[in-house]
Amino acid sequence: MSDMPTIFSAIQMRMQNLSQRQQVIAQNLANSETPGYKSRDVSEPNFGDLLQGAGGISIARPRVELTGTMKNLGAVQPVGNGLVFDKDVTETKPDGNNVTLEDQLLKMGKVQADFSAMTNIYRKQMVLLKTALGKAGG
Repeated sequence: MSDMPTIFSAIQMRMQNLSQRQQVIAQNLANSETPGYKSRDVSEPNFGDLLQGAGGISIARPRVELTGTMKNLGAVQPVGNGLVFDKDVTETKPDGNNVTLEDQLLKMGKVQADFSAMTNIYRKQMVLLKTALGKAGG
């Protein structure tokens, strides 16, 4: 990833994050009737990785151990592999499942809008590169 310009690395990182988020939302929807299932989400990408790849700047990701007070204030413990329990839960069913179809569909719409925005940024960057190289930007 270090051979690419930073803007393209950032676009790639965000699109991969959105793809993973879409998969997690689909899993939430598939488990909407599973007793005890807790809705999950994907943590935001670590853009410190871009800085490290671009100029050798090293930024360590902080490690925070959640206290009871932090959890009461809405902090969520990571599930692993970038997954976290969803903190934007509107209701929990009597069986312990907290997946709300409406919330998940709204999140899916946001993923689609964000992916479209990243695609547009990518296209505009390609036009700028073609123009800089003297080729027809189209």
